[in-house]
Amino acid sequence: MLPLLGLCFALPLCAGLLEEARSWEDTSDQVGLRIPRQVRLLQRLKTKPLMTEFSVKSTIISRYAFTTVACRMLNRGSEDQEVTFQMQIPAAAFITNFTALIGDKVYQGEITEREKRNGDKVKEKRNKTIEDNGEKGTEIFRASAVLPSKDKAAFLLSYEELLQRRLGKYEHVVSVRPQQLVGRLTVEVTVLERPGIAELEVLGLQNSRQRGSGRGPDDSGPPPSTVINQNETFAKVVFKPSVVQQAKIAQNGILGDFIVRYDVNREQSIGDIQVLDGYFVHYFAPKDLPPLPKNVVFVLDSSASMVGTKLRQTKDALFTILHDLRPQDHFNIIGFSNRIKVWKDHLVSVTPNSIRDGKVYIHHMSPSGGTDINGALQRGIQLLNDYVAHNDIEDRSVSLVVFLTDGKPTVGETHTLKILNNTREATRGRVCIFTVGIGADVDFKLLEKLSLENCGLTRRVHEDHDARAQLIGFYDEIRTPLLSDIRVDYPPSLVERATRTLFPNYFNGSEIVIAGKLVDRAMDRLHVEVTASNSKKFVVLKKDVPVEPRKVGIDVPQSPRPRGRGQEEPNHLERLWSYLTLKELLSAWLQSIEEPERERLRQEAQALAVNHHFLIPFTSMTLKSAPRTEAPEAAYGMSSTSMATGPETVMQSLRGTHLQPGPAVKKPYNPRIKISKTSADGDPHFVVDFPLSNLTVCFNIDGEPGHILRLVSDHADSGVTVNGELIGAPAPPNGHKKQRTYFRTITILVNKPERSYLEITPSRVIVDGGDRLVLPCNQSAVVGRRGLEVSVSANASVTVSIRGTVAFVVLLHLYRKPAPYQRNHLGFYIANGQGLSGNCHGLLGQFLNQEARLIGLSKSPAHPPVPEAGERSEAVLEVKGRQVPVVWKQRRIYNGEEQVDCWFARNNAAGLIDGEYKGYLAAHPFDSETTFGPGLSRGL
Repeated sequence: MLPLLGLCFALPLCAGLLEEARSWEDTSDQVGLRIPRQVRLLQRLKTKPLMTEFSVKSTIISRYAFTTVACRMLNRGSEDQEVTFQMQIPAAAFITNFTALIGDKVYQGEITEREKRNGDKVKEKRNKTIEDNGEKGTEIFRASAVLPSKDKAAFLLSYEELLQRRLGKYEHVVSVRPQQLVGRLTVEVTVLERPGIAELEVLGLQNSRQRGSGRGPDDSGPPPSTVINQNETFAKVVFKPSVVQQAKIAQNGILGDFIVRYDVNREQSIGDIQVLDGYFVHYFAPKDLPPLPKNVVFVLDSSASMVGTKLRQTKDALFTILHDLRPQDHFNIIGFSNRIKVWKDHLVSVTPNSIRDGKVYIHHMSPSGGTDINGALQRGIQLLNDYVAHNDIEDRSVSLVVFLTDGKPTVGETHTLKILNNTREATRGRVCIFTVGIGADVDFKLLEKLSLENCGLTRRVHEDHDARAQLIGFYDEIRTPLLSDIRVDYPPSLVERATRTLFPNYFNGSEIVIAGKLVDRAMDRLHVEVTASNSKKFVVLKKDVPVEPRKVGIDVPQSPRPRGRGQEEPNHLERLWSYLTLKELLSAWLQSIEEPERERLRQEAQALAVNHHFLIPFTSMTLKSAPRTEAPEAAYGMSSTSMATGPETVMQSLRGTHLQPGPAVKKPYNPRIKISKTSADGDPHFVVDFPLSNLTVCFNIDGEPGHILRLVSDHADSGVTVNGELIGAPAPPNGHKKQRTYFRTITILVNKPERSYLEITPSRVIVDGGDRLVLPCNQSAVVGRRGLEVSVSANASVTVSIRGTVAFVVLLHLYRKPAPYQRNHLGFYIANGQGLSGNCHGLLGQFLNQEARLIGLSKSPAHPPVPEAGERSEAVLEVKGRQVPVVWKQRRIYNGEEQVDCWFARNNAAGLIDGEYKGYLAAHPFDSETTFGPGLSRGL
């Protein structure tokens, strides 16, 4: 065992020993001379162990996340010091490995069976160290060691979890709380999804995991320094803030939760089934089904302890929830303390009058008395059973109890086992109970068991957060039942050890996940059958799914065992199967009453966890000294190379699994790159380059705010359309104009090979090709899909490349302290127009394939004579068979960094452009219609 090391992860004995040791240290300090508090503070600050690196790397493959946390510490003091590594991990995750490098010694974690001591107390002890943060609970892993003076330590922690789908999204949450500013801080999340990634977003750092209802998008955007690279099936998100950026967020080093949220593309069929090396996983998440009617009873604690904020926020939440009920639903309300107060003696249908009366009843609830949990549950279940029995609608509706309390049972039946037995006998598997515990004094274990045993869910809400938003968010998860009595069948001769296949309900936005083992790895097809009920009929889905078993090496840096020991790389589907199986065994053990059954479940879970290296309540981790034959960075994956594995490596290793990545990720566009002069920028000033004629022509367009100008119109041929919307601003003092106009939005429609819409503003880029993606302009990112690539260079430019033959650059003009006549705006440049057709039109597009010449000018048109003071150099330009008077000017382009000589056409380019200015006004941002030339198209 590692000497002088305290290791705590759901082990209260270890935590107690550490606290006891600290108390002895504090006592010994008091015996000697008292040192002024200010001096002691300065001493601690001067010699506090320094964290030199904190890095988190997650790889998510088919919703299964492998995460490794690496931390380096340095003892700067002249004496030995205790260093502490602390990490919040999701409550649903299992730790798979821990390694400590103290000085020149290496200590490797080994997961073994835990000896059974006092039976059921194993689970009790684990629960005592869980820090539950409500909707998204966490457990805290803590390791402490004594580090010699001037020496270094490194800690590596690995854990795994299956991401749950809630409200139509998966969320991967990484706690970034190093407790101090760190010189090298990195969070890297890689997502690989075979069906394709949809709607990926990175939320702003969250200091609390109480994020409310989730009904609206998070508008805060990714935290500073976040870079997103993405294509159809792959995404890589890197958060790498400097020390200055960290200090702006939180000077104490507690930055918050880094959250990546996404969904996957889905086919409306039997679901997504993936097979790898003898294991399979089946994801089933149907949508666009008519919702099932709900029979719901809201059971609200109105005891004296609910006085104040708790009851007020609960009432506010219920007002919103009642408005969300559908006309086909039925409901009732119970308030309980030491008395059970029922609003109606039966369930009522949803009408404007019943909703109003229900809100009045809730409004008049007042807190008093004790807490009769058993009586309230029995009355709510009885109301549901009576309604279903009298109306014969069991197969066509879902019966729910939504139960909210802040305490423990104090009145009536108070024995936990009897309450559970009474509830189980009353529901008889026909009523699901969803429980919410409010505050710190609630009996959360009782609520958890009530939900587990009665097909429900449980949540904890802290009263010092926005309880209203949390309650609404919890209800949103269950507000739309789509199917009931779901059964998934596989041929027994082909599948073994499948996880749970019977589900009472499926709610919109969630997901059913089943994993199992194949008996014959050489089989080529797997028959799957799903049966369920919805509001109108009995549903049966059948499909023979092609199976192509293979052994594929997947580069997962978060392997549960460190490299160099000769083990094979993990099969992520095998890990997923073992994870789900363990979760179900632990749940069954928690619900079980008979001791022989509990012991059988404990032994089965323990054996599986040891075999797959999972730390659960029935296993323990022992740190053993390991030989140090190479540098720790190389042996344990902390080198800069392994911590920054590029997407090419990961995608290459996945080519055998039918993932078909899009175009290779490229470096973001550099705004200093040389691009064409052909552009529309500024007020807006148009510049057209005629390279074959060695001529540059310019003109102005004096539009009105709100006008949408057609810049490039080639919808009928190349399928490309570019429009620009104007914004107004006051003219500068002493200017000749009454107002200025700038481009505030550039919209691009690409119709080939697939239709995609791009909307670019100074603050964000929206890419919508069926899957909507929002990229902030203050973060560099590259995304690509099927011939379209969008590259954002932070606060500089956006480059759009289409099929490799068309490229546009949009410059971002941003002002820190804009004058009254300045506006954040855009400049549009055509970097490559080879892929545009000869029929291309628009204010810029019509000149791309044309030639021009000057008439009556003796000198080179590209180098006209510089006029004397008060003189003007004038000429006549011939283009498209028309003659246009022009005058020589100088213009600045490319953010004002380059000056070009050009021939200027006056009067809104009259005679230079086809038709009149008004003919170039679009009806809406994505209007592809044009009325000029052979490329005439009705468009959108």
